[in-house]
Amino acid sequence: MAQRLALRRLLSLTPRGPPEPPGRAFGTSVGRRSTFNVQDGSDFQDRVVNSPKPVVVDFHAQWCGPCKILGPRLEKMVAKQEGKVLMAKVDIDDHTDLAIEYEVSAVPTVLAMKNGDVVDKFVGIKDEDQLEAFLKKLIGA
Repeated sequence: MAQRLALRRLLSLTPRGPPEPPGRAFGTSVGRRSTFNVQDGSDFQDRVVNSPKPVVVDFHAQWCGPCKILGPRLEKMVAKQEGKVLMAKVDIDDHTDLAIEYEVSAVPTVLAMKNGDVVDKFVGIKDEDQLEAFLKKLIGA
């Protein structure tokens, strides 16, 4: 019995890698590092507004058909940038305050942010060429 308790304590203290953040997981390891779900206003401030890298902010909703098309397309294009840009996903139903603050009146709305400022924006679906041009403009490539 004492051995079981000791083993349980040891296992509870042993790090098992970084915990997965709540929310959806993304398919590729590159996408996992460059794409994240915003958890709350404080998380948005820390990871988007205060980010040293440019950030693409995807305002979407679970019920939005065009969002389901644009989201994976945009994630793929961000992953191709090899860490030069990050992507934050904001569900407008969970984060209405952020949607109001950034004047999101339709989804999908995508903002390009650099140094905490919105430098570009589009609403609706874009094809891969348009997304690539949007990202290159943001990165300055």
